[in-house]
Amino acid sequence: MKARLLPAGFLLVVASAGQAQAADLTISCGAVGAELQLCQAGVARWEAQSGHSVEVVSTPNSATERLSLYQQILGAQSSDIDVLQIDVVWPGMLAPHLVDLNQYLPTNATQDFFQSIVDNNTVDGRLVAMPWFTDAGVLYYRKDLLDKYGLEVPATWQQLTEAARTVQAGEREAGNSGFWGYVFQGRAYEGLTVNALEWIASYPEGGTIVNDQGDITIDNPQAAQALTLAASWINDISPQGVLNYTEEEARGVFQSGNALFMRNWPYAWDLVQSEQSDIRDNVGVVALPAGGENGQSAAVLGGWNLAVSRYSEHPQLAAELVAFLTSPEEQKRRAIDGSYNPTLPALYQDEEVLAAVPFFGTLYNTFTSAIPRPSAVTGDKYPRVSNAFFNTVHEVLSGNTEAQQGLDGLQSELRRIKGRGW
Repeated sequence: MKARLLPAGFLLVVASAGQAQAADLTISCGAVGAELQLCQAGVARWEAQSGHSVEVVSTPNSATERLSLYQQILGAQSSDIDVLQIDVVWPGMLAPHLVDLNQYLPTNATQDFFQSIVDNNTVDGRLVAMPWFTDAGVLYYRKDLLDKYGLEVPATWQQLTEAARTVQAGEREAGNSGFWGYVFQGRAYEGLTVNALEWIASYPEGGTIVNDQGDITIDNPQAAQALTLAASWINDISPQGVLNYTEEEARGVFQSGNALFMRNWPYAWDLVQSEQSDIRDNVGVVALPAGGENGQSAAVLGGWNLAVSRYSEHPQLAAELVAFLTSPEEQKRRAIDGSYNPTLPALYQDEEVLAAVPFFGTLYNTFTSAIPRPSAVTGDKYPRVSNAFFNTVHEVLSGNTEAQQGLDGLQSELRRIKGRGW
C-alpha cells in the first residue's frame, strides 16, 4: 500500500508521476483526526485478504475544497481515483460520475444499514455510494471545570454563553491567559454551514435555510436572533481566530486545555481521551444546546460514504473494496479505535463499542434524528446555496454586517440562485 498527500495540482502531478498505475486501485480518504490512519489500516487488511494493492490518497480536510477537487477529477473523466470518500450531501451532485453499486454488490448488501442513509445515497434508483460512517454535531465540555465553578451542563445557547464567560474569567485570573469559553468551526466553508444551521434550527421556527418544499425560509427573526448571539461570542468567549477554524483547529485548542466547550463531531472523542491528551478523563459529551427555553437541540447530519468512479478501470474490484471497508467488522474497528459512528444500527448495541464510546448509547437519538442540510431539495445548486449561506454568516460573525441585514441580502441571493426552480 502506498500513501501520498494530494497536492493542489493533482491532475498534473499524477499524470507526470504516473504513480497511480503502480497499484491495482486508488482510494481517496480524509485526514481529519485519525481518519487517514484508520483508512490506511482498513485498506491494508483488505490487501492482505485479497492480494491486491491499493494507493491511498489524502484529500483536503475542508469539505468545500475536497468537493472542488473531486469535481475537477470527475469532470475530466479521470481514472486516477477508483474509490472516493464523499460527503452525505454530495450523492445527488456527483451521481452522474458514479457507478450503480447495485450492479456489483449482492442484492442484500444494504439491508442492515440505516435506511435513511441508503435512501440518501440512492439517486434515480441507483445506489451511488455505500454508507461508511455517519455523524452529528455534539457538545464537548470540561467536566472538571464545570464542577470547579459549580455549574451545570448548559441546556441552551444562552446558558452556554454565561457559563463560558464565568469559567473563562476564572481560569484567566488563575493564570491561563489563553483560555477561552467556546470553540467551534468558524471558517468560511461547509463546516460553518453546519454550525450555523445547528444554531438556527435550534430556535423555534428558525428553519433549515430552505424547507422540504423548496421554499427559502432563512430570513426570519429567529435566525437573526441565533446569528446575533453567535456574533457576540467573537472576542468575548471565542477567539478572533475561530473565524478561521475547521474541526482540527478547534480540537487543538480544546485538547490542549484551553477551552471549556467545543462543538465538533464524534471523531474527536478518541483523540481527547488519548494518552497524549492534556484533558483525558475530564471530558463529557452531550447534545448541542437548544435555542432558548422553547427551542430544541439541533444536530446537523454529517457523515461520509464510499463511491466508485464511473471512470474506474476496475469497477468490480473497487466495489469489493467498498464492501469490505463498510462491513460490520471494519465499522466496529473504526468505532472502537477512532470513535467513528457506524452506519449499522446493530453496532450501537455492541458492548465493546459502547465501552469505547459511551455516548453512542446515550446520544443514539441525536444521531438517528439529525437534521439534514437542504441538499436533496436544492440538488446541484446546493454548493451555491451553502456558499452563499456560510459567506453571509462569516460576515456576520466578523462584525462586517448585522444579522438581519445579512439575512435580507442572503434571501435575495438565494432567490437568484433558485431562479425558476431548484
